[in-house]
Amino acid sequence: MAVFYLMHMVQEITERILQGGALTHAEALALVHLEDKEELYRAADALRRHFKGDFMEMCSIMNAKSGKCTQDCKWCSQSMFHNTHVEEYELVDLQEAEQLAEENAGKGVYRFSLVTSGRAISNSNLDKLCGVYKSIQRKTPIHLCASMGLLNRSQLDKLREAGVGHYHCNIETAPSYFKEVCSSHTMEDKVRTIKAARAAGMGICSGGIIGMGETMEQRIEMAFTLSELEIESIPLNVLMPVEGTQLAGAKPLSDEEVLTTFALFRLINPKANIRLAGGRNLISHIQDRALNAGVSAALVGDYLTTVGTNINQDKEAFSGAGFSLDHELLKERTCCKA
Repeated sequence: MAVFYLMHMVQEITERILQGGALTHAEALALVHLEDKEELYRAADALRRHFKGDFMEMCSIMNAKSGKCTQDCKWCSQSMFHNTHVEEYELVDLQEAEQLAEENAGKGVYRFSLVTSGRAISNSNLDKLCGVYKSIQRKTPIHLCASMGLLNRSQLDKLREAGVGHYHCNIETAPSYFKEVCSSHTMEDKVRTIKAARAAGMGICSGGIIGMGETMEQRIEMAFTLSELEIESIPLNVLMPVEGTQLAGAKPLSDEEVLTTFALFRLINPKANIRLAGGRNLISHIQDRALNAGVSAALVGDYLTTVGTNINQDKEAFSGAGFSLDHELLKERTCCKA
């Protein structure tokens, strides 16, 4: 009887969300105990198709400033509190950044982001990278994103004026768990930056990392927090434990935990892009299942300090799963530059 009730509940919830309703917190907690998780994954896939269609939004990033970070995030190989022998440099070669953006645009990548280590990028480095963004915008149709820490409104305005349309600032985890993984800044700092970026006219990309010791209930809490913030792009990273960090010995998540998390994030944030992000190499064996459990976007290419995925192989995998890689907005920008 309980199994039948939960399956019927999935159908009711799906119909409600399709009609503009929302999943409740109590329902999300109940769905964790659904015996037939495939029913949950199918519901997430149906919502993805309805709200996001079949376009796979690919984005890529470049580590524009590496290492020597003053923040104590327990997972991060770039923190000065960890001994990881990560490569350190103040600023990437600017021509190299432009070249990578052009290469990714040529492969059909939709969005490109420069990412910098540290609490916030300096004004001098920000000005240099704004110049890079302006050059990229002149040369390619790729859409631009930035991830440069806890910036203030005037800094965010500079990025927007340079052509950056989205700002990335992960909330990382649930508000109730944040202090367990970082003490050098707060969730409130993150939210303040997100609101300032939106006020500057940028779209927001914000998600987090799963597998840092948080519970499934706290993952659900994170999903609802992102919903309240009306985040349109949600990258979900699976922790890649790095030797020398405080989370080097973290217990890996089960396949079911990962897929259930993706599906619940879709149900809680039906109109957002749920994005495969860091840690994809750890879950490559279930990627096809994830692509049918609510995922609508992916981070492709290399990550910040680790080797990522082959873009051409990703395109084949996404196409094989029924996704389209063409988008009218890219075509429009290409036409405008012709």
